[in-house]
This record gives sequence, structure tokens and C-alpha cells, in this order.
Amino acid sequence: MATVGVVGLGAMGGRIARRLADAGHELVVWNRDPAKAEPLAAAGAVAAASPADLAGRVEVVITMVADPRALVDVTEGQEGVVAGVSEGTTVIQMSTVGPESISRLASLLPDDALLDSPVLGSVSEVESGTLNVFVGGPPALADRWQPLLSTLGAILHVGPVGAGTAAKLVANTTLVGVIGVLGEALALADGLGLSREAAFGVLGKTALAGQAERRRSAIDSGEYPTRFALYLARKDADLILEAARTGTELRLTTAARNWLADAEEAGLGEADYSAVLARILGNTEATQEESSER
Repeated sequence: MATVGVVGLGAMGGRIARRLADAGHELVVWNRDPAKAEPLAAAGAVAAASPADLAGRVEVVITMVADPRALVDVTEGQEGVVAGVSEGTTVIQMSTVGPESISRLASLLPDDALLDSPVLGSVSEVESGTLNVFVGGPPALADRWQPLLSTLGAILHVGPVGAGTAAKLVANTTLVGVIGVLGEALALADGLGLSREAAFGVLGKTALAGQAERRRSAIDSGEYPTRFALYLARKDADLILEAARTGTELRLTTAARNWLADAEEAGLGEADYSAVLARILGNTEATQEESSER
């Protein structure tokens, strides 16, 4: 078993920490809001004074924060993770950020000290250990930490540092695109006078069958309990489009991002990302239960 530090204890990071602790790893934790560390500390984890303090106590540091700015905040400066890393310490960066963020972090760490390992899945998948973990980094380092990462889900080693983030952006391109197409298909059905029952029957014969069935109860009820907050999906879409500025044209992803931004502006940012369906269908009265942070 390893001594593991987890920086960022939101909806995802807190559950990652809990799962690793339950697997028997010694845990050191830090969060900007110390209250989020208290339940883990009560269960035996050590609450660090800063990310640097945490990094100096552990063999491996996991970062799981909301966005690129937050990653800079917890990794750089006198109190950041990088300041506390010693020889032999590994940093596993699991947040969804962009290629520039990963390159920046890698440049600050010793060679072969970073695994770029964002995850596909949300709170229920981390609780059940069924996340998909996209690992970018040296094969030897990936092998070293495979048992730890396997506690969280299935591992796919996709290449060197940077490849993990690239894989996550590719995966999330499908996530934001599919939900947008589903919403527009239902909006078209409404506009053409097709009943909602008939529309779902038609969609059940298409490539969207699984998504249509999965989202039907939320559309019917107007309730979108948060697994992956809409404002984070919009952030991810922004990261995808920023990464594509090197010459890849993503017209569909741009349209999906605009729907997410519209929904966020309509007050649905804290709802699940699937609440974009409510915006597309003209219903901004959608409700949510709890906010998610990755």
C-alpha cells in the first residue's frame, strides 16, 4: 500500500480519496475549503496545511480540481505541490484541463515524475470503481502506479504525458455533442407536431437509443440531479475548442458549446449537464440536487 495525497476534495476528488482510503492506502488530503477535508480526517486521513505540505508527506500526489486556473493555484508557488515534491514522488494529474496546462506542469516537475491521467465517468462510477482512467506518461511509471489507479477503474495507457488529456478531450467531444443532438432531435419533433411518445419511439430505433432512454425521465420530470455540472461541461467544451485552434475545425462541438453556454446563462449552470436539454426544448425551470466538481 502507498501513502497517497489527494489535492481537491470536490464531488470527484473526495470520492477518489474515500475509495483509496477504503482500499487501505494511507491518505493525506488538502482542500481550499478545509471543511471538505474534515470527514476524511475523522476517518483517519491526515489533513495537510497546504499542497506543498501534502506533497512532502506522500509517495504520490493526485490532483483533482475544477479547471486550469485551479490547477495552477494548487501546484505552483511556495505553497503549491511542486514546491513540496521530492525525488521519487509522483504527481498524478486527474483534472480535466488543456494541453498547455499539462505541458506547464510537466516543465516544473522532475523528468518522469508526472502521469497525466484524467478520468471518464462521474460520481457513481468513482464510487463503484468503474471509471475509465486515461493514462499519459512513461510506461514504467504507469506500470508502477497501475495497482493504485486500478482501484478507481479500468486503465487505458494512451501515450506520453499529454496523451491522457488529449484522450479526455476527445471523449468529452462526444459527450457534449451527443446531448446537443438529442435535444435538437426532440425540439424538431416538437416543432413538427410529433408527440413526445412517438419521438422517443423513433429515437429508440436510432444510434441515440441509449441516450434517449437514459434521459427520458429527466426530460419528462424537469429534474436534472447533478452528476456532472453543466458549467463544467461548458468549461470542457471551451478546452476542446481551444485545443482545436491549431487547425482542426469542430463546427458541431462549437454548436454544442453554444447550447451549454446558453443554458448556463439561463441559470442552469449548477444543474447536470443534461439540463441543456431543457434549454433546447425551451424549459428553463429545470431543477438540480447537488453541484458536482471534478
